[in-house]
This record gives sequence, C-alpha cells and structure tokens, in this order.
Amino acid sequence: MRLVRARKGSRHSAKAATARRAGDADAGLPPKPPTLVRRLGRFVLYSFLAGVATAVAVLPLGLFGGSAVRAGTGVWEALPTTLATPRAPQVTYVYANDGKTLITTFYDENRRDVPLDQIAPVMQKAVVAAEDARFYEHRGVDSRSVLRALVSNSRGRSQQGASTLTMQYVRNSLKNDPGLSPQQRVDAGIDTPARKVREMRYAVELEKRLSKQDILNRYLNIAYFGSGAYGIYAASQTYFSKTPAELSLPEAALIAGLLQSPDADNPISGDRAAALQRRGYTLDAMLKMGTVTAAEAAVARAQPLEIKESRPPNNCVAVTPQHNDWGFFCDYFRQWWGRQAEFGATPFERDDALRTGGYTVVTSLDPGVQAAALAQSLGVYGYGSARSMPLAVVTPGSGRILAMAVNRHFGLEPNPREHPTYPNTVNQLIAGGGGVGGYQAGSTFKMFTMLAALEAGMPLNTTFNAPGRLVTKWPGSGSGSCGGRWCPANASPSWMNGNRTMWNGFGRSVNTYFVWLEQQVGVRRVVDMAKRLGITFRAAGDQVMAAKVDEWGSFTLGNASTTPLDLANAYATVAAKGLYCQPLPVLSITDADGKPVNAAAPKCRQEVSEDVAVAATDAARCPVGKGSAFGKCDGGTAEAVSGILAGRPVAGKTGSSEYNSTETFVGFTPQVAAAGIAVNADNPNDNVGDGVSSSVNSAVAQTMAIALRGQPVQGFPAPSRARALGM
Repeated sequence: MRLVRARKGSRHSAKAATARRAGDADAGLPPKPPTLVRRLGRFVLYSFLAGVATAVAVLPLGLFGGSAVRAGTGVWEALPTTLATPRAPQVTYVYANDGKTLITTFYDENRRDVPLDQIAPVMQKAVVAAEDARFYEHRGVDSRSVLRALVSNSRGRSQQGASTLTMQYVRNSLKNDPGLSPQQRVDAGIDTPARKVREMRYAVELEKRLSKQDILNRYLNIAYFGSGAYGIYAASQTYFSKTPAELSLPEAALIAGLLQSPDADNPISGDRAAALQRRGYTLDAMLKMGTVTAAEAAVARAQPLEIKESRPPNNCVAVTPQHNDWGFFCDYFRQWWGRQAEFGATPFERDDALRTGGYTVVTSLDPGVQAAALAQSLGVYGYGSARSMPLAVVTPGSGRILAMAVNRHFGLEPNPREHPTYPNTVNQLIAGGGGVGGYQAGSTFKMFTMLAALEAGMPLNTTFNAPGRLVTKWPGSGSGSCGGRWCPANASPSWMNGNRTMWNGFGRSVNTYFVWLEQQVGVRRVVDMAKRLGITFRAAGDQVMAAKVDEWGSFTLGNASTTPLDLANAYATVAAKGLYCQPLPVLSITDADGKPVNAAAPKCRQEVSEDVAVAATDAARCPVGKGSAFGKCDGGTAEAVSGILAGRPVAGKTGSSEYNSTETFVGFTPQVAAAGIAVNADNPNDNVGDGVSSSVNSAVAQTMAIALRGQPVQGFPAPSRARALGM
C-alpha cells in the first residue's frame, strides 16, 4: 500500500515518478535495483518501524509512547487540531438568484466534502481493497504490513510501503494544515523514522476517537486523485461527470486505482493503459477481499474505458462562454467580498477564504433581467462598437443588484490589432474601480441639488426666473465665462427660460435654475448629498475638486464622473423613501458547515428624511411624462418612458454631458431602479451625440419593464403640502 500525497500542478507526475524510484510504495512497476546503501538504510528504517508496529499490536495503547518511541520522536504529542477538526480547502460555489444556476466557482484545490452516505458503497469498498485490505481489523497501524514491507524491501524486491488508510489520512491532513508553516507541511511528507512514527502515533490516537466509517469518510474527502481533483466528489465529477453516489463498479475501481500514482496513471493527462492496469489491480483486490464476485469483477474488467471529463470553472474569467456577460457581475461580487470583514482581517485573508472556505453563495443576479439588460445594451451599440452602453439594475430598499450589463465580452481573449480594448475586456465598466473612474452623467446630478435644497427647508415650488445664461459667483474663463465669472447656459432657452420651480426645472432640465439653486443651498451640501447616496469620486480630477469643494459650482451639471451602478443605487435611495442601502450582490451565504453568514444582510441607513425623498420623487416624475401629485409637471425630456412602463408610476432623469460626450438615463419605481450611460470609455473626445439619448432612455426603461414583470403595481406617495408648497 502507498501513502497518498496531496500534490499540486505540474509537480504531480514528477513526484509520482520520484516516489516510484524511491520505493515509498508499490507502484506496480519494477524499481531500479537498489544500491547496498539504500537497501541497508531501508532495512534499518523498516526494522525500527516493525518494532514500533509490533509494540502497537501487542502492548496496551497506554504504554505506546514509551522509551522505544521517544527514542525516535520525543515525548507524546497532542493530537493536532486539524486531525480532530479537518480544515482542508473547499470549493466556493457562486449561484444566480435561483440558487441553482451556477455562475462560477472559486478554489485553490478542486474539492468538496460529502458525507459517507452520499458515496457509493462500491466506491468505499474499492478504496479499502486497493489501499488497506485490513482497514477494519487494525487499530491504525498494521504490523503485518510493516513486517511484509521489511522483508520485501530488504530483499530488493518491488518496494512496498506500510501506510494504512488512517496513516494516509494523517499525512494528508498535516500536509494541508493551514495552521502549520509551509516548511512543516513539506516535512509532513519526508521519509524519516520520526515522521513515520509520528503518523503511527497519530493514527492510533485517531482510531480511539473516530469510527472506521468516520476515518474512511475523511480520507475519501482529502485524498488526491489526479487531474487537480481533491476528494471523491471532485474525482467523480472530473473523470465521469457524476456524483460519488452514482459511481459504478468499474468507475469506482478506476478511481481507487489512481491513488497510488494519481497523475502519472490518470486517464486524462497520464497513461491510460496504466489506469486500466490499476483498475484491474483494484478489482483483483476486491475479489480477494470478497467484496465482489468473480463474475462482477470479470464484467467490470471487460468494460471499455469511457471518460466523461468535467471540470468546474475557476474565477470570473471562467464563467461559461454562453453567459460571459455575467463576468462583470462576478467581478463586482469579488470586489465586494474583498471588503467584507466577516471573511478576514485583510484583503488577502478574505480572498483566501473565498478560494478555500467552501462557501455556497446565492447572488442577487437575475438571469432574466441580466439577459434583458444585455439585449438592450447591444441594441444601442453592438459588440464591435468603440462606444459602450453600461447598464445596472438594483432593488430599492436592499441595494441588491439584479443585473450588470455592457456590450462587451468579459474575458482575457486577445482583441483585434485595430481596436485592442474591445470587444473583450475585464475592465469594470459598470461599477468602476481597477482604473475605471467612471463617466460624466450630466443633469442626473441635479437630483442631489434638489435633495439638498429640500433638506435645507426649500419647498418644491421654490421659484426662480431662470435666464438663458446665469452669471455665478464662481470664477471662470473662456467661452463659458462672463466678465471673469462662470456663466452656464440653458441648452434650449426658448423651452427652458422663465419662471421655474423644482418640478418643471427638473422636468425640463433647466441648467440655470439648478445652478442658482445650488448657490442658494451651497455646493458643499450638494456634494455631501451625493456622497451620502453612494457617489464615489474615483477619477483623479474629481478628487482634486472634492478637496476644494466650495469652488465646484459645475457639480450640479454632472461634470463629476460616476458609474451606472452608483447612479442607479443613488436614485434607488430616493425610491426607497430616503433609505440608502450599500450595493449588494448576494442574497445568502452559507459556510462549509451550512451556517449562514451575516455579510449577506443588507446594510442600510436612513440617509435623508422620508418626506424629503418623497418630495424629490414627485418632481422626478416630471422628466418621464408623469404628472406630479400636485399637477405641477409641464414637460419632460424623456416622456416616452411613461409609455414603455404604461400603467406603472415611474420617475427618472436624463443627463447630457458637455458636447453630448455622454448620454445618460436613470429611472426608478418603488421596486426597481436602473441607469445606463452611452459613452466611449477609451476616448472622451468621441462625443456620442444627443441623437442616441432616446435609445438610452428606451434601453433603461425596457430593462425596467422586464424586471417588473409579475410584480404588483405600487404607487408613489404624495409629499406633504409643506414640503411641496411651503405652507
């Protein structure tokens, strides 16, 4: 029998070959003739081990650990925690919101623990027969095997090991123990008398604490079976695309046979003939033990080798090609995970927990809404366009993200030489970060000015005779200045100029009204409101202006950069009556033991008063062609939206940045908020033009309509008369 080695990567085959040469176990092939020194060394080693094993067999367990053992290893040591409570790395599974549709997995080692009752009995029998035929008879150490190895190895015959399944489990546990240093884990696999005796001692103690079934279960979940598969669940999936409960006799015999040389003999990347030979060896061993009949063994031996390979994806770039648009959501999920203290004290610890913790994550991604968002984005610009249309959908009152789409493939595949940045990218175009600062969203930022003014006590009917151009208190130069002062203009004076309130000033997107309003309330309050609702200043220029905020008069016109996700979530706060919730990509998280993790709970706070948010919502009904509760709307910039969402109360805002370099729309109902921005993310001088604005409005509204299917119609409450009319 051979001790299983938990190994990684390209070193497997080399180590297996080394193990064969070194004679750590019977590899089924004749070894090189041992030198006299090697034979003498092994004779001494196995003579010593034979003495220890005999002591284990004939002496009371309480005496084991006396002078003979101390001579080799020192005083009796406490059983390591990792043996009592296994902590082997586990795969983390990430699903869509139905809890069934797999988005991807994260792992260092492809492993998933399963209970023994979910492993086919024939698989259990095959492993015992192949690796430790006397497993149910010994007490952790098999003195017969040690003596047999002593005789065989000292005579120069095929090298044999003497490790029981329990000892093999001990070795694998120590080699995977995160509580040990890297050197200690390496030392756990080095052939020395001390290491062998330590394994024996731990194996004996372990068998006093655990049943044979427990030990077998743990062994099956930690053993390495080749091709990157750790544990029986991964092995069953890797070689046969089955669960361990579904394995047949020939399949079980083949998998058990791989334990001796898991990569050298495996049928995917190794030696198929050797794999079949090892399957035959296992069947013979099972026949000898009486766990199969001669007829069953003959039928299994005659079965052709049929491998149905299946490997789980690993990381966001491995999301299935049919849905590689999910990769942008997956990437945001990983960013989010890295900020959660529940998974570790540092980003490194949190990432390690994701790759090794065996979590089950049900995300908030709705595949139907995601498909709709992608289709709408592609309806504005195709995959081959230099321009992009990132779009995000969130749920008010929880911050949960339903969709993140853009007309790009998430992946590392090379792009054409003539446009190296698309259609394939891993840049976070929808949520920002990683060098993506975001995009100007124009007049959508007027919402923050309106909220700040309402919070300061100014009612919705605050009136100002908006001129075509407003001379402000802030210094300015160039074409946008008047006498050394910044003086913004209205885009359509004949439609925008005149007496305006928050209702029709917001509906018609009157620049001079909102710049005047910003002067009244103070730009600092406006910027602070945006920050309170989750607008993050990622661009370097925005960070400079935020540091001298009182000079940022143009902020209300949206010259700061943002992202569709930040913008949708900010407006979702208004939809939720002032309840701000951090963007959240998950519904539930359970750890490897099935216990829920608190990180999945929404993190919300009442950021503005309900009455202020309700009043802002009433004005936000004007741009989309809906009437306010007080009948004060008289024109909007996106009135077609009301037709797309017919029968549902809806609010929102359009935004055009300077020279129409971007076009934005953000819309919301009580149940959903969404935002999309048309932009050339690589070239800010490529102005998308106002001609695309209706397409952007429609794309966002159509996505919202899909997200609202099957949901009851909910209305917006009316604001108080005091907040609306100042009386």
